[in-house]
Amino acid sequence: MAILHTNSYPGPPWYQINGHWQTILPALRGPKVGFRRERLELDDGDFLDLDWLQNKGNRSLVILTHGLEGNSRRPYMRSAARFFHARDWDALAWNCRSCSGEMNRLFRFYHHGEIEDIHRITTYALAQKDYQEVVLIGYSMGGAMTTKYLSVHSPDLPDVIRGGIAFSSPFDLEASVDALELPGNELYKTRFMKQLGEKFRIKDQRFPGKLDMEKLDKIETWKQFDEWFTAPILGVDSAQEFYDLASAKNFVATLSRPVLAVSALNDPIITEACLPLEEAKDHPFLTLELTPDGGHVGFSLRKNKHSWMEERAWQEILKWREN
Repeated sequence: MAILHTNSYPGPPWYQINGHWQTILPALRGPKVGFRRERLELDDGDFLDLDWLQNKGNRSLVILTHGLEGNSRRPYMRSAARFFHARDWDALAWNCRSCSGEMNRLFRFYHHGEIEDIHRITTYALAQKDYQEVVLIGYSMGGAMTTKYLSVHSPDLPDVIRGGIAFSSPFDLEASVDALELPGNELYKTRFMKQLGEKFRIKDQRFPGKLDMEKLDKIETWKQFDEWFTAPILGVDSAQEFYDLASAKNFVATLSRPVLAVSALNDPIITEACLPLEEAKDHPFLTLELTPDGGHVGFSLRKNKHSWMEERAWQEILKWREN
């Protein structure tokens, strides 16, 4: 469709002075939401935890997918669920394996390119109610997963799935890894590595011998992390194979439903190299919108309880309805 350089985001509160503050401060608090939790048992012996906001008469559904080491309780997830529920939509905020507060049972793990589970979630949700429209919204990693899912499953997507929206999402995972090594991003890199490292220690206790835990304290770069831990736990031969498998840009050629990807140019961990700049130029279904400000999954609004991400998603959905 297009690459849009816009100023439609009106800008953050005055005290969010740069991309880092626009990323960190919105992540500190969010609205209270009365989710109903459901555990979905899977055929492989594992489980997924789903958090719902539902009303009996609603016939529209938004499926929300969180970012790396996020969960359904993240402020951006709760805010979106409340926003859409207030507009007579059901909201399904699901948790990737290991992210709901309880470690998953199997050795396998989630990742940026994992689409089996989002397919399970979508199929399950459609079987629960006669929905007339479904929209998938993903944040950071969740947007990459959403886009890859809609691309790979394009031939067999139900008609009720209108499309997807990805906020602050890395379409090129190797470039995203490189971005984490940039000066000023040590906070994000350290946080992610600490959280994932703790999970890998649990995996090692339950499945001894499958991971070389002596290397965990020797990691200096994120690519080493992926080479020594992510690749083995995913069953691939190398970090490069993982990046190729997980990068949504490698799959968008088959996309046949509209996807809006929104990213801020001051996002500290999603640089322009991470974005589908070439893929979006002439793609009939992919639109890339770039804003000057917003940070990473931030996009706070002045004196407003919800973020601009909800408003932008709603605007796009209304446009799809007109078409």
